Amino acid sequence: MTMAHRAVGPLRILLVLVFVALVAAQIWALPELVPDLADPSAEQSVMRWAMLAASVLGLLCVQVVLVCTWKLLTMVTHDRIFSASALPWVTAIVRAVAVGWVMLLGAFVCAYYFIVDEVSDDPVLPALLLVLLLVGAVVGLLLLVMRELLRQATTLRTDMEAVI
Repeated sequence: MTMAHRAVGPLRILLVLVFVALVAAQIWALPELVPDLADPSAEQSVMRWAMLAASVLGLLCVQVVLVCTWKLLTMVTHDRIFSASALPWVTAIVRAVAVGWVMLLGAFVCAYYFIVDEVSDDPVLPALLLVLLLVGAVVGLLLLVMRELLRQATTLRTDMEAVI
Protein backbone atom coordinates (compact mmCIF):
# COMPACT_ATOMS: atom_id res chain seq x y z
CA MET A 1 0.00 0.00 0.00
CA THR A 2 1.50 3.30 -1.07
CA MET A 3 1.53 6.51 0.92
CA ALA A 4 -1.17 7.96 -1.34
CA HIS A 5 -3.48 5.02 -0.68
CA ARG A 6 -2.97 5.38 3.09
CA ALA A 7 -3.80 9.09 2.94
CA VAL A 8 -7.09 8.56 1.08
CA GLY A 9 -9.02 7.25 4.12
CA PRO A 10 -8.27 10.12 6.51
CA LEU A 11 -8.73 12.62 3.70
CA ARG A 12 -12.18 11.24 2.95
CA ILE A 13 -13.13 11.52 6.63
CA LEU A 14 -12.06 15.17 6.62
CA LEU A 15 -13.95 15.82 3.37
CA VAL A 16 -17.13 14.38 4.88
CA LEU A 17 -16.72 16.52 8.01
CA VAL A 18 -16.23 19.69 5.94
CA PHE A 19 -19.20 18.81 3.71
CA VAL A 20 -21.45 18.22 6.74
CA ALA A 21 -20.31 21.52 8.27
CA LEU A 22 -21.13 23.35 5.03
CA VAL A 23 -24.57 21.77 4.82
CA ALA A 24 -25.18 22.70 8.48
CA ALA A 25 -24.17 26.27 7.70
CA GLN A 26 -26.59 26.35 4.77
CA ILE A 27 -29.41 24.93 6.88
CA TRP A 28 -28.98 26.82 10.14
CA ALA A 29 -26.75 29.86 9.71
CA LEU A 30 -27.89 31.34 6.41
CA PRO A 31 -31.64 31.22 7.10
CA GLU A 32 -31.01 33.39 10.16
CA LEU A 33 -30.40 36.21 7.69
CA VAL A 34 -33.82 35.81 6.06
CA PRO A 35 -35.91 37.69 8.69
CA ASP A 36 -33.65 40.72 8.24
CA LEU A 37 -34.01 40.43 4.49
CA ALA A 38 -37.81 40.43 4.63
CA ASP A 39 -37.90 43.67 6.62
CA PRO A 40 -38.90 46.39 4.11
CA SER A 41 -37.58 49.13 6.36
CA ALA A 42 -34.05 47.79 6.18
CA GLU A 43 -31.85 50.33 4.45
CA GLN A 44 -29.40 47.85 3.05
CA SER A 45 -31.84 45.15 1.98
CA VAL A 46 -30.31 44.85 -1.48
CA MET A 47 -26.84 44.45 -0.01
CA ARG A 48 -28.08 41.78 2.40
CA TRP A 49 -29.73 39.84 -0.43
CA ALA A 50 -26.53 40.05 -2.44
CA MET A 51 -24.46 38.82 0.51
CA LEU A 52 -26.90 35.94 1.09
CA ALA A 53 -26.72 34.94 -2.58
CA ALA A 54 -22.93 35.18 -2.54
CA SER A 55 -22.76 33.09 0.62
CA VAL A 56 -24.95 30.35 -0.82
CA LEU A 57 -23.05 30.33 -4.11
CA GLY A 58 -19.70 30.36 -2.29
CA LEU A 59 -20.68 27.37 -0.16
CA LEU A 60 -21.92 25.63 -3.29
CA CYS A 61 -18.54 26.19 -4.97
CA VAL A 62 -16.75 24.62 -2.00
CA GLN A 63 -19.16 21.67 -2.08
CA VAL A 64 -18.45 21.16 -5.79
CA VAL A 65 -14.73 21.07 -5.04
CA LEU A 66 -15.32 18.52 -2.26
CA VAL A 67 -17.41 16.23 -4.45
CA CYS A 68 -14.91 16.40 -7.31
CA THR A 69 -12.04 15.71 -4.90
CA TRP A 70 -13.93 12.68 -3.58
CA LYS A 71 -14.30 11.36 -7.13
CA LEU A 72 -10.60 11.94 -7.84
CA LEU A 73 -9.70 10.09 -4.64
CA THR A 74 -11.77 7.16 -5.87
CA MET A 75 -9.79 7.22 -9.08
CA VAL A 76 -6.54 7.24 -7.08
CA THR A 77 -7.59 4.12 -5.16
CA HIS A 78 -8.44 2.33 -8.41
CA ASP A 79 -5.20 3.53 -10.07
CA ARG A 80 -7.12 5.40 -12.79
CA ILE A 81 -6.08 8.94 -11.91
CA PHE A 82 -3.93 9.23 -15.03
CA SER A 83 -6.81 8.71 -17.42
CA ALA A 84 -8.90 11.03 -19.54
CA SER A 85 -11.85 10.48 -17.19
CA ALA A 86 -10.04 12.47 -14.46
CA LEU A 87 -9.78 15.66 -16.52
CA PRO A 88 -13.46 16.70 -16.32
CA TRP A 89 -13.34 16.46 -12.52
CA VAL A 90 -10.26 18.65 -12.35
CA THR A 91 -11.86 21.07 -14.81
CA ALA A 92 -14.92 21.28 -12.55
CA ILE A 93 -12.67 22.14 -9.61
CA VAL A 94 -10.93 24.85 -11.64
CA ARG A 95 -14.27 26.33 -12.69
CA ALA A 96 -15.62 26.28 -9.12
CA VAL A 97 -12.49 28.05 -7.88
CA ALA A 98 -12.84 30.61 -10.69
CA VAL A 99 -16.49 31.29 -9.79
CA GLY A 100 -15.51 31.64 -6.13
CA TRP A 101 -12.71 34.03 -7.05
CA VAL A 102 -15.03 36.21 -9.13
CA MET A 103 -17.50 36.34 -6.24
CA LEU A 104 -14.67 37.30 -3.90
CA LEU A 105 -13.68 40.06 -6.30
CA GLY A 106 -17.26 41.32 -6.19
CA ALA A 107 -17.21 41.20 -2.39
CA PHE A 108 -13.96 43.16 -2.40
CA VAL A 109 -15.44 45.87 -4.62
CA CYS A 110 -18.63 46.01 -2.55
CA ALA A 111 -16.72 46.12 0.71
CA TYR A 112 -14.52 48.90 -0.54
CA TYR A 113 -17.25 51.11 -1.96
CA PHE A 114 -20.08 50.43 0.48
CA ILE A 115 -18.35 49.77 3.77
CA VAL A 116 -15.05 51.62 3.80
CA ASP A 117 -16.20 54.75 2.00
CA GLU A 118 -19.56 55.14 3.73
CA VAL A 119 -19.38 53.44 7.11
CA SER A 120 -15.84 53.08 8.33
CA ASP A 121 -12.30 54.03 7.48
CA ASP A 122 -11.00 50.77 8.92
CA PRO A 123 -8.94 49.08 6.18
CA VAL A 124 -8.91 45.62 7.78
CA LEU A 125 -11.80 44.10 5.81
CA PRO A 126 -10.61 45.28 2.38
CA ALA A 127 -7.04 44.23 3.22
CA LEU A 128 -8.26 40.77 4.27
CA LEU A 129 -10.33 40.45 1.10
CA LEU A 130 -7.35 41.58 -0.99
CA VAL A 131 -5.15 38.90 0.60
CA LEU A 132 -7.87 36.31 -0.05
CA LEU A 133 -8.08 37.49 -3.67
CA LEU A 134 -4.34 37.02 -4.08
CA VAL A 135 -4.40 33.58 -2.46
CA GLY A 136 -7.40 32.61 -4.60
CA ALA A 137 -5.60 33.72 -7.75
CA VAL A 138 -2.53 31.69 -6.81
CA VAL A 139 -4.65 28.61 -6.06
CA GLY A 140 -6.58 28.99 -9.32
CA LEU A 141 -3.44 29.37 -11.42
CA LEU A 142 -1.78 26.48 -9.59
CA LEU A 143 -4.79 24.31 -10.36
CA LEU A 144 -4.53 25.22 -14.04
CA VAL A 145 -0.87 24.16 -14.04
CA MET A 146 -1.70 20.93 -12.19
CA ARG A 147 -4.50 20.20 -14.68
CA GLU A 148 -2.05 20.61 -17.55
CA LEU A 149 0.43 18.31 -15.79
CA LEU A 150 -2.33 15.72 -15.37
CA ARG A 151 -3.17 16.01 -19.06
CA GLN A 152 0.47 15.50 -20.02
CA ALA A 153 0.84 12.55 -17.65
CA THR A 154 -2.33 11.01 -19.07
CA THR A 155 -0.98 11.38 -22.59
CA LEU A 156 2.36 9.84 -21.60
CA ARG A 157 0.66 6.93 -19.85
CA THR A 158 -1.56 6.29 -22.87
CA ASP A 159 1.48 6.35 -25.15
CA MET A 160 3.40 3.97 -22.87
CA GLU A 161 0.49 1.54 -22.73
CA ALA A 162 0.29 1.61 -26.53
CA VAL A 163 4.01 0.78 -26.78
CA ILE A 164 3.85 -2.02 -24.22
